[in-house]
Amino acid sequence: MVLAGAGAGGLWAAIPAWLRTRFNANEILASLMLSYVAWLLLSYLVYGPWRDPAGLNFPQSILFGEAALWPNLWEGTRLNASILVTVVAVPLVWLFVARRFVGFQLRVGGLAPDAARSAGFAAGRAVWIGLLAGGVAAGLAGVGEVAGPLGQLQPAVSPGYGFAAIIVAFLGRLHPVGIVLASLLMSLLYLGGESAQITMQLPNAISGMFQGLLLFFLLGADVLVGHRLRLVR
Repeated sequence: MVLAGAGAGGLWAAIPAWLRTRFNANEILASLMLSYVAWLLLSYLVYGPWRDPAGLNFPQSILFGEAALWPNLWEGTRLNASILVTVVAVPLVWLFVARRFVGFQLRVGGLAPDAARSAGFAAGRAVWIGLLAGGVAAGLAGVGEVAGPLGQLQPAVSPGYGFAAIIVAFLGRLHPVGIVLASLLMSLLYLGGESAQITMQLPNAISGMFQGLLLFFLLGADVLVGHRLRLVR
């Protein structure tokens, strides 16, 4: 399951990578639109051939067996062994980005594309490496969610984790350790939104509003750090 999830994530990310390098299509828009295609494909499977015949017609797969689940690490919580993938991946990604020449090429290509072209760095190669690595990581995260807390396939596997990851990446300043800390903050916003919905009868969209405000103020702070506002008469 882990290998299949990682491989499928890499293949799915290869689509926007190919569109970018072949037709110069915007990889952000292409990947965002493909997320809706993936959701529709999942809906087809759980409404159709993969639906649990004993599930009272609900759109969900059968419950996974014990061998197909990540073992729980803390009784009474949702913490499972998939977190060990993160513990291993974070230092490996940091070493790749900070200590490898290919990682340096990726950083230069993202921060200064013109400088990367002048240095002879292959832009297409950077696009493929970045998107394939992101696709593999997303596939692993999906396996950790489905084979962890959920234990089955459902149409609403992700309540918007992919879009929240954009905020996490900005908040973590694109640093592996910073992204881990930012993801903990984002998880508190998710849990706080659910708690406010239950205890204070607030709409669940309140957590999404706080996420948007967080990104808005972060981008505003970046502008004010790099520019000085002056009144001109």
